[in-house]
Amino acid sequence: MARLRAALRRAPAVAGIGDDCAAVAAPRPGRLLLLKTDCVVEKFHFRPKDPASAVGWKAACRAVSDIAACGGDPKHALVTCVLREGQTGRWLDALYRGIEKAGREFGFHVVGGELARTDGPAVISMSMTGEVARREFVPRGGGKAGDVLYVTGLLGGSLRSGRHLRFQPRLQEARWLAGRIRPSAMMDLSDGLAADLPRMAAASGTGFLVDPALVPRHRGVSVRSALSEGEDFELLLAVPPAKAGRLEREWLLCFPRLRLTRIGHLAKRGVACGLGAMRGYDHFSSR
Repeated sequence: MARLRAALRRAPAVAGIGDDCAAVAAPRPGRLLLLKTDCVVEKFHFRPKDPASAVGWKAACRAVSDIAACGGDPKHALVTCVLREGQTGRWLDALYRGIEKAGREFGFHVVGGELARTDGPAVISMSMTGEVARREFVPRGGGKAGDVLYVTGLLGGSLRSGRHLRFQPRLQEARWLAGRIRPSAMMDLSDGLAADLPRMAAASGTGFLVDPALVPRHRGVSVRSALSEGEDFELLLAVPPAKAGRLEREWLLCFPRLRLTRIGHLAKRGVACGLGAMRGYDHFSSR
């Protein structure tokens, strides 16, 4: 990613390559336009036998989750479907039912797209726009040493249980956080805490210190799985210490059914304690 970023001209953006979304000035004063593209690839993000409607839901909700992580609202989507033979009839209809269900629930509209054919695995690509008030935009790289780290929900076992096809993007919770608390940094957990926390720290110019024993896990899930498997799509956020107590009190009142767990804090640059040799998911790893 760093090599690609260096090869491209810098754009006048509030956030760009490497953040959950690109954020650029919106036509309305005081607003930012959020731009996101994401994809799901057959055999990597879903199996051929998975219900097409669930694949559509996942494809859409991955993009919604990234817009949520910036504190924004999703608005419009473009869908590109590169399909195998046999996927252009009922399978495609069901795929779009899943996408449309997500659109109704999270407030975006599909306004266009593209269809193409492949002899290889199918690919569903979602491009989505969103919007956020400039003062409520939360980047990945705004954290400071000493900021308290939290995660929402429970982690681990998503692929084995099928939760990766039916997860709920934390849109409502992220908007509340951006408007009420405004974390210094926030991102969604798509590749596992062991991959995503170092990314947040690197973007913020900090290190981190976490206690693996505090990481909230689904029943029957090991600490290693909770840290490294990914596909959870919960929120990871960093909050200045002065806001931590207020956040914990008000969260319990607003979201009593969703856990918010303190797992550690950001530290000075160069500190990386608590993850050991675990790396999280890497699309280009040989493992």
